Formats: sequence, C-alpha cells, structure tokens
Amino acid sequence: MLDSGAFVTPRETTRQDPEPAGSADAAHRKPDMLHPMLNTAVKAARRAGAIINRASQNLDVLTVRSKSPNDFVSEVDRDAEAAIIDVIRKTYPDHAILAEESGSSGQGEYEWVIDPLDGTTNFLHGMPHYAVSIALRQKGVITHGVIYDPVRNELFTASRGAGAFLNDRRIRVSRRTQMADSLIGTGFPFRELSDFDGYLAMLKAVMPKCAGIRRAGAASLDLAYVAAGRFDAFWEFGLAPWDIAAGALMVAESGGLIGDASGDPGYMDSGAVIAGNPKVFGQLLTTLAPHIPARYRQQRTKDTPAPPAAE
Repeated sequence: MLDSGAFVTPRETTRQDPEPAGSADAAHRKPDMLHPMLNTAVKAARRAGAIINRASQNLDVLTVRSKSPNDFVSEVDRDAEAAIIDVIRKTYPDHAILAEESGSSGQGEYEWVIDPLDGTTNFLHGMPHYAVSIALRQKGVITHGVIYDPVRNELFTASRGAGAFLNDRRIRVSRRTQMADSLIGTGFPFRELSDFDGYLAMLKAVMPKCAGIRRAGAASLDLAYVAAGRFDAFWEFGLAPWDIAAGALMVAESGGLIGDASGDPGYMDSGAVIAGNPKVFGQLLTTLAPHIPARYRQQRTKDTPAPPAAE
C-alpha cells in the first residue's frame, strides 16, 4: 500500500522572493480557492484541534496508556482521530484510511494518512508544541496535506502543484546557502534505542557546522517549519508514514528538497527523512552520511536520481 513518495526538485520561487506583478492571489489565497478535498482535510483538522484544545485544560484527568516504551496514547488521540475520520467518511465514504491509532481500513485510489496528535508526549506534559497532520494520497502520490497547530492556530496547507500556505499566505523555504548559518531541526530515537550511538555521532558532526539544533518533538511541525523557512533543514529516522506525508508535500511545494538517508525517494517506506532548502539539504546529507545507521542506507540504482552535491 505504501509507496516510496516522490523525490522532487525545488520549485522556482523561494520564501523571500517578491511575487510577480498582478499575482496577489498567489501570495494570499482566499478560503473559497481551496480544493474540495483539501477543504475537507482542513475541516477535519480544525475539529480535531478543538478536541485537543479542550482536553489540554484538564490533562490530569486523561486516560493514558503505553503502546510501547516511551510511546503513549491518550483518549484525546483516539477522540481526535475518530472526529477526523467522521468528517472524511461523511464526504468521501469510499476512501481508504491509514491512521496512527486505528490502522488501515478500506482500499481504493484515494487514501487518507492521519496523525491525530503528533507530539503526544509534549501534549501530556503541557508543552504547547503538537499538531494534527492529515494527507491524501491518490494512487500512492501525496496530493494534499494539512498540518494544524491548535495552540498557535497555525494552519499549514499544501496541494500538489499549487504551493504551500500558512493561514492562506504563501510560504517558501529559506534562502540561506551555508549550513554554518542554518538552524536545523531533528528528532531523537525514543521507541528503539539501538541507534542511539549513531544519533550521538550525527549530533557531534552537525552541531559544530550549523548555527543551532532544535529537537521540538513533533516531526510534522518540523517539516512545516522547513517549508515556512523557520528551519533551514531537518532530519529524523524511525518515522511513520503519518508523521511524514503532509509535511513532505509542504516542503516540496515550498521549494525544498526531501529524501531518505541516501537522499533518494524512499522516505515513506524507510521512515528516514532529510529535508531542507536546496542549498543546505546537500550539505546536511553529506555531513550525516558517515554516521547513518546501516539499516537506513539504501543501494542507489542507476535509475535513482543522486542527491544534490554539497556546496
């Protein structure tokens, strides 16, 4: 069911580029310009966000269980996911669903990929950094994505070929050209600690070569932040499709690059993600390469495009 995503070249514009004359609608999108499927995803994300915001006022009474070591699920995750699926089913009853808590259901051309609460550990500790992530795949290709931060009321959206937006304003990756000037996001292993030494080696390699590293605890938002130019790059391994799908499209549609541990298009299958603006992406990939755990490396075939060289 899962394809390997799509390795995309950067779009022509970047975050700080002025809009061409007469293109006000490109810079500021009107709500009625949303694709109907994207509009459904926005509606579902906002409904889930309302559930999450209400629950955040009463964290002490939530029912929480452990799915695996350091991996938790609360009644809020389940309620938010049920609300998302309800919105989708009412409009598209024949579409397939792949959701973090309830798993896979249905088959067909269209599949919704859902993380109802990315950053559950942050949420349970009252740390205000988490999001709802919803993506739609058509025949295995990600076509629409929504990442909603209910704390800040920031709605990131993207449609294939139509750009990425934050609250209806066009966003683009940063224009920084040197990793030394870059702020880079990452995530640490928390379910499977066998790669911990490799992560420490990667941190040791990256930290002296960049302006700073941030580990915020919600991969979907990290990718949205790359798309918006807040992070210049991001890497994390061991992710699930629902962590990646919507954010991958946003990075691509905002002019960035995203690939797996080899810079190839296998990130949806491998769970290994490296993303960034076109200049910093290659530099980060080169820095990480000697320290990437062997199980995330892939043999590049003659038909697979090589990643851009570091500058």
